[in-house]
Amino acid sequence: MIRYLTAGESHGPALVGILDGLPAGMRIDLAALQGRLAMRQGGYGRGARMKIEADQAEVFAGLREGLTLGSPVALIIRNRDFENVRSGPPITRPRPGHADYAGALKYRQRDLRNVLERASARETAMRVALGELARQYLGLFGVSVAGYVRRIGDVEAEFPDGFPDIGDIDRSQVRCPDLAVSERMIDRIDRAKAEGDTLGGEFELQAMNVPVGVGSNRQPWDRLDGIIAGALMSIQTVKAVEIGEGISTSGYVGSRSHDAFAPDGDAVARASNRAGGIEGGMSNGQPLVVRVRVKPIATLMKPLDSVDLTTGAQAPAAVVRSDICAVPAASIIGEAMLCLALAQAFSEKYGGDSVEEVREHFEASQRGAASLFTREPSAP
Repeated sequence: MIRYLTAGESHGPALVGILDGLPAGMRIDLAALQGRLAMRQGGYGRGARMKIEADQAEVFAGLREGLTLGSPVALIIRNRDFENVRSGPPITRPRPGHADYAGALKYRQRDLRNVLERASARETAMRVALGELARQYLGLFGVSVAGYVRRIGDVEAEFPDGFPDIGDIDRSQVRCPDLAVSERMIDRIDRAKAEGDTLGGEFELQAMNVPVGVGSNRQPWDRLDGIIAGALMSIQTVKAVEIGEGISTSGYVGSRSHDAFAPDGDAVARASNRAGGIEGGMSNGQPLVVRVRVKPIATLMKPLDSVDLTTGAQAPAAVVRSDICAVPAASIIGEAMLCLALAQAFSEKYGGDSVEEVREHFEASQRGAASLFTREPSAP
C-alpha cells in the first residue's frame, strides 16, 4: 500500500519526505516534479519568502537511473532561509486562526515558534513533491488530475459547462481560467494587501478516467470520499470539502439530486454528475469532482487582538512574514493531496511489486468488470 511521511520545520535545515509502496520499474520524471514545486511557489498574492526559496527536490533513496526500485523513495528539499532565521526572540502572542495557541498548550511550549514552525504551510512543499510521484503512479492507469481556482474573496468565476481548459488555467496568475475574472481577483488581492488583510477562496479539483470500484463501503475508513476529504482537510488552511454537488443537493428533493442511468450501446451512461464520481464510498466511473474552501491566512499585517501568554495582558497577535492570498498555491497542494489519496486507494485495489504486475492486475480487473454484464444474444 502506498503511504507517506514528511518531516521538517518551516525554517529548519530542510524538509524530508518518504513515499513507500511505489512498484519497481516505474520511470520518474524529475523535471515534472520540479515544475510542480515551482507552480506551488507561484500565484499572485504570495509573500517575500517565495523569492528566497527556489525549491529543488533531491532524491536520496529509491531510484536508480530514473527508475524506482520498489523500495521507499526518499526526498529532501533544503530551506535556503535556514541561516537567516535560525533563531529569534520568543513568540508569545498567538494568532487567531492559527495552530499557535492550541499547539502551545498541547505540547507545553512557551515559545510559539516551536509550534508554528511545523504548523506552517511550508511543509506542503514536500507534499507537492510526493504528490507528483503519486500523480505519475496514477498515470499507469490513465488517470489525470487537475485543479483551478473558482473564488478568491468575494470574486467568483462560474463554469457551468464542465472543467475548463488547462491552458487557460496556466495562463492566469491566480489559476482562474476566466481571464477577466482573474483580473478582478488580482485587484481584490491588491485591495486586501493595502488594508493589511488576507483572503481565502475556493478551488475545484477533477480526476479523469478513474475506473469504477476504487474505494469500498465494507468499512467506514475505506470509503473513497472519506479518504479524499481527510487528505484535503489536512491542508493547513482548508476548512470545507465538497464532493460533487454535495452542498447544493442537500437542499434539493431526491429526483433533482441523483444521476439517472441510461443505456449507451454496450455501456451505461449518466445524464449528470451531481455525485461527483463517487457513490457508496466507491468511484462510479464518472469524473471525480471535489470543491475545496480555504480560509484567509491567519497572519494579518493589521493583527487581531490576542493575549501575551507570558504576562496575561491583551496585546496584538504576532506578525510574521506571510502571504496575502495563497488560494492559487492551495490548488496545487490540493492536486497533490488528491493524487496521494487516489494512489493509496489504487494501490490497495491494483497494487503489485513491479509495474508489470500492477498493469496485469489492473487489466485483469477491467476485463472482469467488462464481462460481468455481457449481454446474451437474443433468442431467434
